[in-house]
Formats: sequence, structure tokens, C-alpha cells
Amino acid sequence: MLDDNLKTQLKAYLQKVTRPFEIVASLDDGDKSKELHDLLTDIVSLSDKITLKLDGQDARRPSFALNRPGEETGIVFAGIPMGHEFTSLVLALLQVGGHPPKASDEVIEQIQGLEGELHFETYYSLSCQNCPDVVQALNLMAVLSPKVRHVAIDGALFQDEVEARQVMSVPSIYLNGEPFDQGRMSLEQILAKVDTGAAEREAAKLSEKDAFDVLMIGGGPAGAAAAIYAARKGLRTGVASERFGGQVVDTMGIENFISMNYTEGPKLVAALEEHVKEYEVDVMNLQRAVKLVPATQPGGEHEVRFESGASLKSKTLVLATGARWREMNVPGEAEYRNKGVAYCPHCDGPLFKGKRVAVIGGGNSGVEAAIDLAGIVGQVTLIEFMDEMRADAVLQKKLKSLPNVEILLGARTTEVNGDGTRVNGLTYEERASGEIKRLDLEGIFVQIGLVPNTEWLKGSPVEMSERGEIIVDAHGMTSLPGVFAAGDVTTVPYKQIIIAMGEGSKAALGAFDHLIRS
Repeated sequence: MLDDNLKTQLKAYLQKVTRPFEIVASLDDGDKSKELHDLLTDIVSLSDKITLKLDGQDARRPSFALNRPGEETGIVFAGIPMGHEFTSLVLALLQVGGHPPKASDEVIEQIQGLEGELHFETYYSLSCQNCPDVVQALNLMAVLSPKVRHVAIDGALFQDEVEARQVMSVPSIYLNGEPFDQGRMSLEQILAKVDTGAAEREAAKLSEKDAFDVLMIGGGPAGAAAAIYAARKGLRTGVASERFGGQVVDTMGIENFISMNYTEGPKLVAALEEHVKEYEVDVMNLQRAVKLVPATQPGGEHEVRFESGASLKSKTLVLATGARWREMNVPGEAEYRNKGVAYCPHCDGPLFKGKRVAVIGGGNSGVEAAIDLAGIVGQVTLIEFMDEMRADAVLQKKLKSLPNVEILLGARTTEVNGDGTRVNGLTYEERASGEIKRLDLEGIFVQIGLVPNTEWLKGSPVEMSERGEIIVDAHGMTSLPGVFAAGDVTTVPYKQIIIAMGEGSKAALGAFDHLIRS
């Protein structure tokens, strides 16, 4: 199952196991059970502290639990956790085997103090780069608390469950049999939702902090780069973000980041976070900005208020709140979001295996999504508003060579259709003739660009363009003295990771220059 190179790496990791434990497998006569048996046999051959038992009674087959002798840890994998989930498996093996988790004492105490029985189920896909964060967070909670149980389920392998529960987006999380949440979630986000007093306690703690010299609002590439440059100047530096990494967390393949031929978004974000934490930077997650209160006098402190109730002050700010996927804003889109309307083909594509889907948008993102989906689904229809696609020629050539792809140009999507519970079609207008037509399908992937996250700045003195982007000068300064901006949220053209990093660095230097001159 595992090649020699992977076995060598895994064996080195498993040397960190200090406590014996058992892998208890529930198998049947199917090919997938045989495949899982081979994987588990390889794992136990690499450590004398792990044993394999084949007498599991789980109704989901193939599946396996990781249990210490005489003790169920509550961690179960239903399926074969390879792909992006192989890391989740390795971490679970280490943590059940006694290797200390990478979590603060405060977080560990919070998990161990949770009340009530918490039985989580997560549906994932092996190609989903967002799923491992959820799986790993819930596995960690199960390791640390006997009240928490977590089953990670490969949605592609357990299609009957996916259909019965109408799971159309991953990760999809259930708690005690009821829907809990969907999409990428960090450990902090999950804890904030199950520990209802946590957000209020954190907000009060943040509001007591002394004013910063430079405060970044947003933790994507621009905010992270700005934080590093500011901290290196010896400034009291903070980063307040809804989620560290921003859009990059959801980016699959990155092939144009200078100095490396290829990387993936989550890997780049992990490296960014590690780099930021090498300096004295106060990183505050789960903080969505809702209002900017400018300083009342030159050289005074600006205040930013957050949805959590927290409030932070700083002599200078770097606004780096980034952008998000643009929505179609047509009837039915909001109603059927995560019920057939999706924005991440890598994550949710496997849930539409053999089905008919549409991709909205003929730019690079849309065409790449259609190409990827064509290898999974039964039929892909790409819908482009203009009379020609804007994607690179090489991508268009590849798309047109695929037998199960249809391209509709000059078409305007007018409505998402559904039966009340899930998508079953899409209505569009042929722009040339004005004729209204309908497509029967099960999924719609929206890939029509980005919109800046600046709604929270409406009514503030920060000047913005007609598109809602923050206008900045050559130093990254906004129209409000002491307030800078960087990245996809600004008017700077070409929304690229490497450009955002450069702009963030420039904004931090601009803030430093502003501080020493004022």
C-alpha cells in the first residue's frame, strides 16, 4: 500500500510513539477493505507499539478506530485516509501514541473542561485541502477529552450516507447527529462554537490590551508580510484576522510563487505562520472587523471594533482584509449554497461523481475548475457571460479537448433552480437572442472573480474606488493619515500572492516611516 519512501518517513515519525495502542479495524470482503487492510498492515509493521485487531464491530466498513488498551479514544476513520487526510492519520497515530499535541495549555484546559457528550462526524473528500484542519482539530479534541468522539468519513466512499444526509459540500460536520457546520474551521473556531462563553471571554481580554504601534487587520499574505517587517523594526505589532492565511488557505496548487516550483496554499500558510511567530507579534484570530474609529487628533490612536465585541487601538493600521469569491447574486444562489452551489471544486468535486454540473466563469479559475471536474463528474457545462473566454490559451485548448465538456458563451445565469432541498437546474439567458433556457444539473461551481472585503469601512474617511477597493498611494497610505492598506483589498492591480506580500511589506515600512516622522 505504502511505497518504500513513505514507509521510511512514517517509521521515523512513529518513533515518537511512547504508549502502546491498538488499531481496531471493521472490514468486509470488498476491494476497499482489502486496500485498508494493506495500509494498516504496513503501519503496524513500522512500530512495535502498535497492534492490529480485525474484530471491529463498526457498521461502517471499511473503518478503523485508534484505541489504547482498555480505552476508546473516540477517534475513528471511516474510509482510507490517504490524499490530504494522510497527514491527519499520522497526527492521530502520534497523539494516541502519547506524543504531546501542539496546543497551548489554555486550549488544552478549555477542551478538557467541555461539558456534555460531544459526538462529531465529519464528511471529507480526499482532494479537499480544507478538510484536514477540521479532522485534525476534532481528533485532537477526542484525544484530550473522554467526552468527545470523532468519526472522519470519506464521503466518496459512503455515498449512501452522503445522499441520505444530503451532504453536498465538504467538510460537513455533524454534532450528536445534527448539522453543526460546513467549511474549513480551525480548532479555535470549533471551540468558540461549542464553548459559548469563550468568545465573550476572549473579547474582554483583547479589549484590555495596550495600544499597538502597528496593527494589521487581516492575516493573509499582505498582513503576514507587514507583520514581519513591522516586528523587525522593533515596533509593537499585532495581527487581528478572521482566519490566518486568508484566501491562500483555500488555494490548491501554486506554481508562480518565485523561488519554489510548486506548493499548496495550506503549506504556504503554515510557513507564513511559523515565520510570523518567530517575532514578537501578537496574533489574534477569529476577529472580524466591523468598524474603524479614526484618531480624533494627529498622532492619536485609531480604534478597530470587532464582531466579537473586542476593541483594539493602534497608532497606525495596515488594512489587509483581502477579498472573497464573488457571488452571482441571482435568485436561488443563497438558498442552495452548500446544497449544490459551491465555490471550491477541489473540495466538493468528489461529491458530484458521475453527475452533471455547471461552472460559472470563463477566466483561468473557471476553466481550471472545469478541467478538474471533468475527470470526476459525468458532464460539465462551462457558462461564460462574454462572447469569448478570458482564460489562458493553453487552458482553453485543454478544456476544448475534453469529451464531457460543453461551453456556452454569451450566456447570463438568471436563476439557480432546486426542489427545496438541493439544486436540480440552472436558468440562463442567451444574450444575443434574449432566449431563456434551462439546464438540468446537480451542481453549480461559481468561479467569477473576487470582491474586496471593505463593507466594514463604509462611512469611514478611508477613500475607496467604485469597485469598493481601498485607494492607496505609492507608500501604501490611504486617505486617512496613519492608516495603510495592502493586498487584494486595494486598488493595486494584479491580485497575486507575491504582489500582496510585497505590498504588505511596503505598507509596514510606510507605517514605520509615518511613526518616526510624526
